[in-house]
Amino acid sequence: MTTPLMSLTWTDHVTGRRGFLVVDQLVRGVCSGGLRMRPGCTLDEVASLARGMTMKEALHYNPEGRYVPLGGAKGGIDCDPRDPGAYELLVRYLRAVRPYIESLWTTGEDLGLTQDLVDRAAAEAGLVSSIQAVFPLLDDEAAARRRLADAFAVEVDGIGLDGLVGGCGVAESTLTALDLAGVPYAGTRVVVQGLGTMGGATARFLTRAGLTVVAVADIKGTISNPDGLDVEALLAARDAYGTVDRAVLRPGDLELPGDAWPAVDAEVLVPAAVSYAVDTVNQERITARWIVEAANMPVLPEAEELLTARGVTVLPDVVVNSGTNAWWWWTLFGDIGPDADEAFTHTRRSMRALVEQMLARARADGTTPRAAAHALVADRLPVIAERFGWYR
Repeated sequence: MTTPLMSLTWTDHVTGRRGFLVVDQLVRGVCSGGLRMRPGCTLDEVASLARGMTMKEALHYNPEGRYVPLGGAKGGIDCDPRDPGAYELLVRYLRAVRPYIESLWTTGEDLGLTQDLVDRAAAEAGLVSSIQAVFPLLDDEAAARRRLADAFAVEVDGIGLDGLVGGCGVAESTLTALDLAGVPYAGTRVVVQGLGTMGGATARFLTRAGLTVVAVADIKGTISNPDGLDVEALLAARDAYGTVDRAVLRPGDLELPGDAWPAVDAEVLVPAAVSYAVDTVNQERITARWIVEAANMPVLPEAEELLTARGVTVLPDVVVNSGTNAWWWWTLFGDIGPDADEAFTHTRRSMRALVEQMLARARADGTTPRAAAHALVADRLPVIAERFGWYR
């Protein structure tokens, strides 16, 4: 991986906990990437995520669109988001990095944090917005901000649009792979590890497309039913962290250990929780034909090599889960309006085209989808650099 433009480690004067900010690259002087909070978060992890954001931005470059890709960045805080002092820690972190958010880093929710929480903490830290660095690039800032605020106010079936578009993109990536392989949706079984924002929305969209979710995993364990789970009931029974109230389980639903999800028989596995969930040991138990990375970096590189060797296709996170980030900018820059149908249509069309390009490149080059995604980025970055310039 190339050396990032900037790496920052912050130590909290109250708790001694550490936070990180890595700017991989700037385009037009601005970068984009969420802020995560999890125990054990490291600088190396954040640097890898920042590089991934550079790739996600480049992959969605459309020379005919209003949205112009930004550089990649990421923030991270080493703390359990359930810790009683987590919110105050978040506010202190944002105060410390406030100059970067004001001038070059646009950020938002990621693992362990919701957008509402980030927005509230950002306001308390004295920030206008967590994405204010991009405002000078807008043709009409007031109209753009109203459009994004209106989009965040949209709800579908009681769920905010911002909590659905990412899962819509993951689901469409899955459906595209199935279509290209000639596999019918009916009878295709899915395991979803993590039932938070991304995993929950993915499960909902895949179920409505006709696939069968046979297992989900949360912090309490794995819930399985070979005949299919009642996804809507499980989603309605989640708490803020994606943990399902077991009181809603039906007689045929099984409660399995937390590490049982890799071995559940299915054609599709969607790791949608933490990074590094699939390692060289538990990959041996995976029976799925496709692994669709809804989380960031859920499959270790060494595990992916072993999975590829035995015919498992890993659809990489830099493509699969890029829909949420792109939706923010499509809306803010005015490629789409604050409308759910328009957002889903644009997301599906864009993600399908991107996955088709990636898989076609993988076939042509005789390589993996991840390597193909890197190749697509390598094609796009010089074009972006020539047109807009970047700093490394």
